[in-house]
Amino acid sequence: MKTAKKQQKWIICSATFPPRQCGIATFTADLTNAIDQMFGPSIESKIVAMNLNEVSRFPYSNKVIFQISQPNERDYVNAALRLNQLEKVQLVNIQHEFGIFGGEYGSNLLLFLEKIRKPVVVTFHTVLPYPDEKMHNVVQSIAKYSKGIIVMTHYSKELLERDYGLNPNQIQIIPHGIHHVPYRTSEHAKSTLGFSGRLILSTFGLLNSNKGIEYVIESLPRVVEKFPNVLFLVIGVTHPVVLKQEGENYRNFLINKVYELGLSDHVLFYNNYFHPNHLLKFLEATDIYLSPSLDPNQTVSGTLSYALGSGRPVISTAFAQAKEDITDKVGMLVDFKKPRAFTDAIIKLLSDDELRLQMGKNAYFRTRYRTWQNVTLSYLKYFSQFVPELIPGQRKLPSIKLAHLAKLTDNFGIIQFAKLTEPDISSGYTLDDNARALVVATLHYKKFRALFSLKLASIYLNFICRIARPDGYFDNYVNPDRAVDEQRNREESSEDASARALYSLAQVSTNKEIPKRFRKKAHSVFENSFRKNITFSAPRAIAFYIKGLHLLLSKWKEPKTLGVLINQCEQLVNLYNKNHSSDWEWFEPVLTYSNAILPEALLLGYKITGEKKYLEISKTTFNFLIKHSFKDDIYIPIGQSGWFPKGGERQYFDQQPEDVATTVEALNTMFQVTKRKHYKELAYKTFNWFLGDNVLGQVVYDRTTGGCYDGVGEKSINLNQGAESTISYLLARFSFEA
Repeated sequence: MKTAKKQQKWIICSATFPPRQCGIATFTADLTNAIDQMFGPSIESKIVAMNLNEVSRFPYSNKVIFQISQPNERDYVNAALRLNQLEKVQLVNIQHEFGIFGGEYGSNLLLFLEKIRKPVVVTFHTVLPYPDEKMHNVVQSIAKYSKGIIVMTHYSKELLERDYGLNPNQIQIIPHGIHHVPYRTSEHAKSTLGFSGRLILSTFGLLNSNKGIEYVIESLPRVVEKFPNVLFLVIGVTHPVVLKQEGENYRNFLINKVYELGLSDHVLFYNNYFHPNHLLKFLEATDIYLSPSLDPNQTVSGTLSYALGSGRPVISTAFAQAKEDITDKVGMLVDFKKPRAFTDAIIKLLSDDELRLQMGKNAYFRTRYRTWQNVTLSYLKYFSQFVPELIPGQRKLPSIKLAHLAKLTDNFGIIQFAKLTEPDISSGYTLDDNARALVVATLHYKKFRALFSLKLASIYLNFICRIARPDGYFDNYVNPDRAVDEQRNREESSEDASARALYSLAQVSTNKEIPKRFRKKAHSVFENSFRKNITFSAPRAIAFYIKGLHLLLSKWKEPKTLGVLINQCEQLVNLYNKNHSSDWEWFEPVLTYSNAILPEALLLGYKITGEKKYLEISKTTFNFLIKHSFKDDIYIPIGQSGWFPKGGERQYFDQQPEDVATTVEALNTMFQVTKRKHYKELAYKTFNWFLGDNVLGQVVYDRTTGGCYDGVGEKSINLNQGAESTISYLLARFSFEA
């Protein structure tokens, strides 16, 4: 226990924090929750919470280890001294907004910075142009005490360089995070919230007179004339500081304007501080999001980021962040304090359903790199420049979820493709996917004894049985109407699918935790093929067959089965002898997909037979593959656009989850057989491809749905979550459970 505690590392965030209600508090909660989810327990976040005064303390969670009263200078010093004494504290990240720290322009923060001995990184949420001397000096002093500075827009970086004289090399741009939500049109959420039949405009955030909401209200009469079903939602409580100083003057002003213009049936106020999940539901119901801010220098808007991230088209005034984020592909920019400009823009988008929907889709796709998981990964990588101990290495393995697998599955089998997260039944079914899915469902039932995974296994097993052919082989492609696609199976005959099916059947028949009726059924189908003396010539088909035979021989030592396994292993040996050379230690003249299964199969052959040449060729070829698969400790699969031919150029895109999965599985098998920790370390590094350690630095596994994106391209992630990618992730994840 002592060792585990000693290894634990803390990142401290100094900021406002829930239940205090403000944008910084929400941001800090989202960021630190993502840190804990992705990297805990080895790296955890803790909070130094900022309070308005001594009496405004909140019932914080145990995540808060110290509180600072904004005007109390001694609190800043004490907090620094306490953090200095805590060995676990590796770095302090200050979420900076001038108004949350005491003194002129938040100068009390300097008391903390003068005493803290831990590395400090400051995130500036607001950067104002043309500062007076006092603000200029405060910002410069903050920078002097900081190892690094994070801003969320290019404009903020330019201001810090131009108006404050900061070193550009000290400044890192990391965008505001967004919640990961599936893309949906607005209709479902509308029905849930009671807005069916309405065209929904919305804005949200803490109310204050700088929001410019009155100009939207003034724009609505002409909109309502043309679209009488329009409803404008104004969501959010009055800013606590404004409420204390001015009460509800601004809200009452807006309400009176609504009555004066006869818009009572078209404007709805929610005086609530909603939980993000509830807020996201309102955004999902929104047809157009409106951002009418009156501050042209506003450098960060979390509300704008959330709206774009939810796939909503946006009409916004041309403030600083909006000018960076909003193009004519995702929305429209309008002039400040111009109701007519809002009128025209709203009418234009409401009149063109296709344009409006396309803008929303564009916004969604263009913001995926900003999900909190991706943003948090960027934070950790930046922190590690100053504290190498914070390098995101071995991640906390995500919990195993079959939700998306189940979503892709109907009562016949698993559907091949998806459009984003929704199953695309027009793509039909494949044996490849159902065989993979059968392995996953079997492993899940073995570990969790969940009846729903047994039900899934039954569906996939029945699918395999239906398309088993009398000659011992299997068809691969099945049409959406559940009929075997004879033509396509003839044109694209694949040994791989048949061999993969046999491997999945072996998984079921040798798994004692699976009910006997399942095992008998799977074994019967396998035996039918085995008795037909089927043969394979494709290298990966041979490898899958070996994996299946290995499972059988691990349970039943039958001479005929052993003889077939040896024959298959020798085929791989012959392929190696035919194709290898001093600079090309491989079975084929090209590296393509699922490469790692070939050395893994020979290793399993060695495990059964003790034949040393199988072990040696396995290690030699695997090391060759590893040599060409890692760069700067990042796993890079062979790109499917041309692969990697002997003597030719290695391709890097597109990268497929299937290749990652087979490599993870093979590395874990290598570790189990050889007990060399090097292979286990590489298995984690390879798995981290799913968690953001890839050439794009973006997370590929969707923790929200339990699905996996379909691939990594040169510039973007393929956001569809089809069967192959999702199952590949799950197979990789399960390989750590052996």
